[in-house]
Amino acid sequence: MGASWHQTIRALGSAHHVEVDGSQRHRMCQNEFVEVLNRGKPSVEQIIRIGMDTSKSVFQLHGVNAVEQPILRKKLSRREMVKFFEKTPPTIIALEACGGSHHWARLLSSFGHEVKLIAPQLAKPYVKRGKNDAADAEALCEAMSRPTMRFVPMKTADQQAALMLVGMRERLIRNRTQLANAIRGFAMEFGIVAAKGMCRIEALLERIAADPSLPELAQDLFALHGQEYRELACQIKTLDEKLMKLHRADECSKRLAEIPGVGPIGASLLLMKTPDPRMFKSGRDFAAWIGLTPKDHSTAGKVRLGVITRAGDEMLRSILVVGATSLLQQVRTGRSRHASAWLMGLLQRKRPKLVAVALANKLARIAWKLMTSGESYRQAEGQAQTS
Repeated sequence: MGASWHQTIRALGSAHHVEVDGSQRHRMCQNEFVEVLNRGKPSVEQIIRIGMDTSKSVFQLHGVNAVEQPILRKKLSRREMVKFFEKTPPTIIALEACGGSHHWARLLSSFGHEVKLIAPQLAKPYVKRGKNDAADAEALCEAMSRPTMRFVPMKTADQQAALMLVGMRERLIRNRTQLANAIRGFAMEFGIVAAKGMCRIEALLERIAADPSLPELAQDLFALHGQEYRELACQIKTLDEKLMKLHRADECSKRLAEIPGVGPIGASLLLMKTPDPRMFKSGRDFAAWIGLTPKDHSTAGKVRLGVITRAGDEMLRSILVVGATSLLQQVRTGRSRHASAWLMGLLQRKRPKLVAVALANKLARIAWKLMTSGESYRQAEGQAQTS
């Protein structure tokens, strides 16, 4: 190594036509060594990552350099923020996963930056003191640097359009349920009752319209309720048709629909709301992401498991539990061929609701297997039986 360094120094001296004594050679050797070590490392003036707190019109930035020193603290307007990142060299930016964050992630990625979305509950522990935009931006910048931090995958515009369809359908169904309950409640005040079920509402409205004992004002108001109910039903039908169109156009969605208890609607929701399924190491991790695994309260070597975490997407979890409950009812009445020994044994030992959640967990694991392997349900079922 000494010979190579001496050769380098002699070459430097001859290139610059200077005579190099021992002390100069030593200093040049040190400088060359430091230059080699620092080659490729970011400068202390270079921003290596930025945390950005977003809102509708004000954006707070916090950036640090290679030695973790804050060198950027700025509050920018919407337009100024876009111009700033257009001119900034590519860096890593952390955003809170909230309203509009996926739009900003797509835009900033188009400028060459690497964008990481962090769930609010994971960034909150890094807020040192107080709650303001600057503290939130600093917390995002710090949270992003943690090696074990989990990030939210960025959604495309098409994925968000599909999720908009799902959200709109959920809202309309909720409105229809509220309206149906209101109609039942008002009708009961006049002594008119109907059996359970959404399918009974139309018959109830017909009975109300044909009842001559009701005041004219009540008749008019019930007619308005009936008109609103039919409009909601029509809108939900339109959205269901759009959802089925998306389902039929996707091969993976059609394979997921073969799983008992899932169906076309559940398959479409699974596909729309799930990020890349390969990011989960196993089906259990996928079920835990949905919130279908028990809470862990273990301590001192004692394993204590509680109720399910409910930590994931509420709609996705609800669809799987409702599907599992329906399948369970068919099994208990002998109308299903999916009565496995595992399921029948669980029914003998546990309450039906607990069994439904356990079955929903199993459906989630099967769905993950189909999404990652590309197999059909029948094929996967056959392999499980032969193994």
